[in-house]
Amino acid sequence: MANVNKVMLLGNITRDLEVRYTPKGTAVCDLGMAVNRIRTGDNGEKIEEVTFVDVTLWGRQAELAGQYLAKGRSVFIEGRLQLDQWDDKQTGQKRQRLRVVGENMQFIGGQGQGGGGGNQGGGGSPPAQQSGPPQQSAPPQQSSPPPSNQGGAAAADSFDNDDDDIPF
Repeated sequence: MANVNKVMLLGNITRDLEVRYTPKGTAVCDLGMAVNRIRTGDNGEKIEEVTFVDVTLWGRQAELAGQYLAKGRSVFIEGRLQLDQWDDKQTGQKRQRLRVVGENMQFIGGQGQGGGGGNQGGGGSPPAQQSGPPQQSAPPQQSSPPPSNQGGAAAADSFDNDDDDIPF
């Protein structure tokens, strides 16, 4: 039987971020996200539901998040669910918490949207970053340049050849 543990979230940061480091020097960043859902109630009125999600980023992604994200900024996170379990020292009860371990992150919107800091000169967000397992960080993902628009037919021909790159 196949197993899939994949989460995709698009939402806003709920608190300012703080990056810390493990004894081996790996960056870790815990962040809170608010993900909104708008639905229509029985009487036809729109109801907005908010889900708060805890996300942990590791490595280079944690460093970039701490540098460029702040409360109110929009971000897209792809990751996996992880269940943390522990014994509460005060009550002795078993506790658990479900969180997302971010594997891919993409900044949404420019500097003027929802706060943020860091990339003042560029006027936009840095490129999306991708990292591997929590103890390693991968180099930034390279994207191919867009086809040149010198001739209408040539651009259309090169666009038709990219069908294999569509992720769905």
